[in-house]
Amino acid sequence: VLTMRVAVDISLYPLSEDFIPPIDDVIDRLNTYASIEIETNAMSTQLRGEYDDVMCALHKEIGITFASVPKAVFAIKILNNPI
Repeated sequence: VLTMRVAVDISLYPLSEDFIPPIDDVIDRLNTYASIEIETNAMSTQLRGEYDDVMCALHKEIGITFASVPKAVFAIKILNNPI
């Protein structure tokens, strides 16, 4: 089995006046994944872990956010083989 670690930098920009609750919600949900390391700062959240774990979590949580937030933008950067 091939394993590959990745680091992802993700930012959510809800296009509404009340933008903080959706951001807090997605961060809270991402923090439930035991197999992913999470660090949050004022501008973005960094996720580190195995590629499949990180991508599955992003797939699920982005879908939930898009279903519940009428208009939103995710900015995502992905690095393979992080230091």
